[in-house]
Amino acid sequence: MMDFLKDKQFLVFVTKFLLLFLLLYFGTIAIIGLAAPGDYYSPFIEKYLDYVSWIKVSLMKGTQFLLSLFNYKTRIEPNFIVRIVNARGVIIAMDCVGYGVYSFWIAFVIACSTTFLKKLTWIIFGVFLLWIINVIRISLFLVAINKGWAMPLGLDHHTWFNIFAYLCIFTMIYFFDRSLQSKKRLSINES
Repeated sequence: MMDFLKDKQFLVFVTKFLLLFLLLYFGTIAIIGLAAPGDYYSPFIEKYLDYVSWIKVSLMKGTQFLLSLFNYKTRIEPNFIVRIVNARGVIIAMDCVGYGVYSFWIAFVIACSTTFLKKLTWIIFGVFLLWIINVIRISLFLVAINKGWAMPLGLDHHTWFNIFAYLCIFTMIYFFDRSLQSKKRLSINES
């Protein structure tokens, strides 16, 4: 009987995770489409709900700040371009935002059974950590294209970001799960 309950709990978790991931991922794609001028353009969405553009701006400002620590002067230009002054720049495209990895992490945490506060804390911590990895990736890519450095192992910077982001996610999952297990052990010991 316990195996059936465990299997049922796992199926509920997987179903919640997949539904949440699909909602977050494709919801973000819908926001991107609605905020861009064209057939389904919504000025309201663009003005008040275009969080993807806000993330893009934060990535550019984060890159600018990080590179300033290493004495690189950068400037932010229209159309989401961050450039080393008098040198090449990069466009922060929609694919650069990382909404896929953010969606994965948020869906995973929400699908787990724990308190709202614990979920919120882990979501904020995880998204911020993934954002930092993305800022580092964009900063390194900007320096690399200006210095003529090749990408390691011939992999592009998006692939490297995904590798590091998912390594980070699986590490966070490990610690998140341990925190849930320690809570269960504490409640068993207290009873």
